[in-house]
Amino acid sequence: MRRARWAELACAGLTTIALRVPSHPTARALIAAFGKPIAAPSANLSGRVSATTAAHAAEDLGSAVGAVLDAGASPIGLESTIVSVDDSGAVALLRAGAIMRDEIEAAAGPLAAARRSIEAPGMMESHYAPRARLRLDAEAPRAGEAYLAFGAAAPAGGLTLSASGDLVEAAANLYAHLRALDASGVEAIAVGPIPARGLGEAIRDRLARAAAPR
Repeated sequence: MRRARWAELACAGLTTIALRVPSHPTARALIAAFGKPIAAPSANLSGRVSATTAAHAAEDLGSAVGAVLDAGASPIGLESTIVSVDDSGAVALLRAGAIMRDEIEAAAGPLAAARRSIEAPGMMESHYAPRARLRLDAEAPRAGEAYLAFGAAAPAGGLTLSASGDLVEAAANLYAHLRALDASGVEAIAVGPIPARGLGEAIRDRLARAAAPR
């Protein structure tokens, strides 16, 4: 059997490596043109709000990169789901994403509890954070706060993730809306309640990490 080899840097000091096969045609074309696996970090500054457009990535990284490939806005808006499989075959959900918990359990059976140690990207307590402070599960904004609404229209100066309560639409808008409100110069952003079902689990995970003490 041929033994796989990879750069130590791709493991970030861990004994495991995460592997992903993207579905986006532009990403697949890039990999095919290169002809080898590609090690790729996130296109945003560590710990800050993720990039979901080429403009976001260019704004964050500036002259640190030589080029930015623009294939349009991310259709999902959230980072990949990450699962681990240990030597016994037990599957654990390390990072929630567009492939949801019930879909994974339908394929792999009940999930094992994930350890609290950092085993994968996005598991730091504070992550995905804008400059402004976040207050979650807010029914309404307080004085001086911008409001990020869900399931209803936002008041003046705020934005709505999805007026109809569509979690897929909310996920696609999440980071772009956080960036826009942060760029407005507000000191705090109040976020309306978002249900934890389905894709809401991943959205709430990102918001909880964005709101964590820094």
